[in-house]
Amino acid sequence: MKTRRSANRTVTAAVLILSSVSALQAQQSADELAQKAANPIADLMSVPFQNNTDFGLGDFDRTRNVLNIQPVIPLAGGRVITRTIIPFVWLPDIDAESGSLSSGLSDILFTAFYVPPSGALMWGVGPVVEFPTGGASRGSQKWNIGPSAVALTQAGPWTLGILANNVWSIAGESERNDVNKGLIQYFIVRQLGNGWYVNSAPIITVNWKLDSDQRWVVPFGAGGGKLVFLGKLPVNIQSQVYYNVVKPDIGPDWQLRVQVQVLLPAPGSR
Repeated sequence: MKTRRSANRTVTAAVLILSSVSALQAQQSADELAQKAANPIADLMSVPFQNNTDFGLGDFDRTRNVLNIQPVIPLAGGRVITRTIIPFVWLPDIDAESGSLSSGLSDILFTAFYVPPSGALMWGVGPVVEFPTGGASRGSQKWNIGPSAVALTQAGPWTLGILANNVWSIAGESERNDVNKGLIQYFIVRQLGNGWYVNSAPIITVNWKLDSDQRWVVPFGAGGGKLVFLGKLPVNIQSQVYYNVVKPDIGPDWQLRVQVQVLLPAPGSR
């Protein structure tokens, strides 16, 4: 009996999701959804699967892979946007020509943006928390917290914006080094029509605990993508290539990013 009730609830939930996806498709074109997908604080639920492959690590030019599952959930009528980054990593042994050091879940990053009503300039601020879920080999073993902010404007076919955060360690394994690190991501998107667009969204990182000539990773590059419908499901597909113009001595030379983003209506929308 319990199994039947559970199955009925699952079917009901699936029907509601499919019907809401159909409504989303009917109400908005590929161009409109692509424009919303370019906005990290849009009132739109999405689940991006972002795969970053770094090439040229260390003296043996090893390769590292990071798959980020990044559910974005708007709450309170779009006034609060939550973004969680769940990274699964494959780390090579950079001191050898082959072999891996570790693979699995790394530290999870959670951000909650408060997004007030705004005009041409949209913005959001809030806390960012990093959880020590990666253990000793794939994480810092520290609880890290700090501020995060995002600002953007969308004019015609253009989306221009910047996102930044910084975290400091507040607790965790006492024998591990303290954390003080930041991230800056600017994003430029130009819609081309029929769901197509070109974009650049490099992730600039800094580790303030390292020497000044070793702390920054500054990529430069671009790519593009297209908003498509798989049946009635809107899916945003994109890829970019970035070359690291500034990096630590053992840092990667360049990165290939591929992302598949499933779009869903915001909770409570019709």
